Amino acid sequence: MDGKTALDAASEAAEAGTEAAPPRAVLTDFGGVLTTSVLDSFRSYSARVSEDPLLIERLFREDTEASALLVEHECGRMGEADFERGIAGRLREKGVEVEPAGLVAAIGAGLRPDETMLAALAGLRAKGIPVAIVSNALGDDCYQGYDMEALADVVVISSEIGSRKPGRRIYRTACDRLGVEPSDCVMIDDLEHNLSGAARLGIRGLHHVDSAETVRALGELFGVGPLSR
Repeated sequence: MDGKTALDAASEAAEAGTEAAPPRAVLTDFGGVLTTSVLDSFRSYSARVSEDPLLIERLFREDTEASALLVEHECGRMGEADFERGIAGRLREKGVEVEPAGLVAAIGAGLRPDETMLAALAGLRAKGIPVAIVSNALGDDCYQGYDMEALADVVVISSEIGSRKPGRRIYRTACDRLGVEPSDCVMIDDLEHNLSGAARLGIRGLHHVDSAETVRALGELFGVGPLSR
């Protein structure tokens, strides 16, 4: 992705006279795209329990055992309680004592719905463009309070199919359920390595950094005009 957003890519293609055909469907991450920033929530929690606001990010990224626990949990092979006990143990090894029960909820307590993105996806669906949520699950009830079936035409959760992003299977499953080819889709995600995984199937990527920019990019990619309220 080289740090480019889909808006950058679309603009460059148009300038070069090689603009690709509009996509036909949207795949989108949940946490960090349809909600406020996951990393901001991680950092808020980390700052509350330690002197390092990057504690949780570093744990999942750099600690081999914590990373393995995350994979097992996101793929549905480990329940929330066991995952929480394992992560609490890894934090203890780093000198941070936390209560295992409720750890996942505490880490994600800062997440709020991103109304701009939710409205944009509703606008696309109203124009006949199908949407699939493609999400790595963190916690047994991480979608509590959201009517997932009302937000998208298809919902593909890592723990339910035993496969997580950035592996190809989860994206392929979403495309198959929507009845579209990967090359006809655009994937929205706040993590670039997830977009790289989707790109291996030919799915175009839209790196979500700012809601207003993402909404503008979607309007341009699909040729449907403004999607904001």
